[in-house]
Amino acid sequence: MKIKPFLGLISMALCFGAVAKSAVAKPTVVKNIQGYTLVSGSAVTQPKWHSFSTLVFDNGKVVATGDATLAAKYNDSRIIDGKNQYLLPGMTDAHGHILSLGFGKLSIDVRGLASAGDTVQAVQAYAKKHPQLSWIKGRGWNQELWASRQYPQAKDLDEYLNDRPVWLKRVDGHAGWANQKALAFAGITKDTLDPDGGAIIRDAAGEPTGILIDNAMDLLENKMPKPTVAETQVALDLAMDHLLSLGITSVHDAGIKHSTYDLYKYNAKNNKLNLRIYGMVDALTPKLFQVLEQGHIKDSKDMLSIRSVKLSVDGALGSRGAALLKPYSDKPGATGLMLVSQPQMSLIFEQVLKHNFQLNVHAIGDKGNQLVLDHFEHAYKGQSNGRLLRNRIEHAQVVALSDIPRFKTLNIMPSMQQTHATSDMNMAKDRVGAQRLKGAYAWQTFLKQGSRIAGGSDFPVELANPFFGLHAAVTRQNRENQPKSGWIPQEAMTTAQALTSFTLDAAYAAHQDDVLGSLEKGKWADFILVDKDVFNAPANELWQTKVLQTWVGGELKYKAQ
Repeated sequence: MKIKPFLGLISMALCFGAVAKSAVAKPTVVKNIQGYTLVSGSAVTQPKWHSFSTLVFDNGKVVATGDATLAAKYNDSRIIDGKNQYLLPGMTDAHGHILSLGFGKLSIDVRGLASAGDTVQAVQAYAKKHPQLSWIKGRGWNQELWASRQYPQAKDLDEYLNDRPVWLKRVDGHAGWANQKALAFAGITKDTLDPDGGAIIRDAAGEPTGILIDNAMDLLENKMPKPTVAETQVALDLAMDHLLSLGITSVHDAGIKHSTYDLYKYNAKNNKLNLRIYGMVDALTPKLFQVLEQGHIKDSKDMLSIRSVKLSVDGALGSRGAALLKPYSDKPGATGLMLVSQPQMSLIFEQVLKHNFQLNVHAIGDKGNQLVLDHFEHAYKGQSNGRLLRNRIEHAQVVALSDIPRFKTLNIMPSMQQTHATSDMNMAKDRVGAQRLKGAYAWQTFLKQGSRIAGGSDFPVELANPFFGLHAAVTRQNRENQPKSGWIPQEAMTTAQALTSFTLDAAYAAHQDDVLGSLEKGKWADFILVDKDVFNAPANELWQTKVLQTWVGGELKYKAQ
């Protein structure tokens, strides 16, 4: 795709200097760059991508973008030679889990291992290297990648590691694998009842096998030692550093507990946030109504915004927890799990919208999506302002074809994670069959009806790299370029559409499109330098894009070594 040069003045602020917040009396000019930004359309036209070669910013905000003649107007300013590198607006991940990512860096990552045996051996080696740990924790296993495609068991872990409790969450976070020591610690036995919205996988004799699904994980996790405030701060700092290295300047944190709510406010107040956080408060936190009464949280630098609530209504497809209207194609009789009751859903919808908070609801299965749409439709009858809140369905993964138009009529944004499609393609048809796939991962269908998609990754379920998401969106392939023609290729996005989902449309989904999402005059100077021209590079190479620098509010936050 060729982008026509844009020579008008569209504001843009760029600081290629030290990370320190020293006051700069004059604007900063970055010239000799190959830059791209969206430019807002009119009431009847859509925003379009334009190119520029000069960027000017001051006091953290964009002043202008243009060609070489713009740089000439700022001869007495700080001039930076961009060395013909490629510049893009900072990337927003509209659905991630920041502390889960950070704590994941303090535990073992077993993502991508080929079998339960390989996973156990990796955990054993990790445990030997960390004898000081009272618990061995990790994440990332996926039985769908194993030849057996069967859930692992506690006894697999016990054979190699039985002196300490072990807890390994599945890659999607909707199931966990415990050894017998962990089960005993939590008091989970043959007599333990399945909780509502959860399942304890059992053997033929009714004994727990070590696999806990969705709400059943709480039986164990609620008894595990809680991290200290200091440990949590370390996890936050590790996560922010990692995300900035990937070109992510803003994250919508999907489901924060009240302790995290307090942590983020503390960090924002003390200027410790290095990237922007749009926090979605966990709908099931005991202090939800207290948070709603306190109203929206927003600081003057737009580093922290909390004005939304996240509710999860069903599980995930990989663990067969996603709620389906008809049974799973590969498990007759199973229709998934509803994690909250209908009365509870109604109360949350009513109260969240009443307090003018955006409601973002996790729904993966077609039943889950349909019920959420039904609840929004009902809630709008009593809360007329609800339609204006840019409410979202997180994932919108498998949707009945008749329900897709309701997203548009109800003004519900689909918040979709592009790499989910390429991660799930090896099992999705087995789970739901060919007919239901027609409404699954249906990005282009949503876009054609005028829906705006907020792009993301759902890290640490998927890797956070936004260029992996861009590649998956455009090619519908994994990073081995499979399948050859793309999986359900008619639903692929164009590069412009995909990049918009990670920038302006993600900002719109957070009520921040007036200050973020593009490099237009008056918006924050959040931008990245990369080593590829993403609009003209071969599509199969998009995932290889490397971030060279990341800037937030005109301050350098990351530079590749």
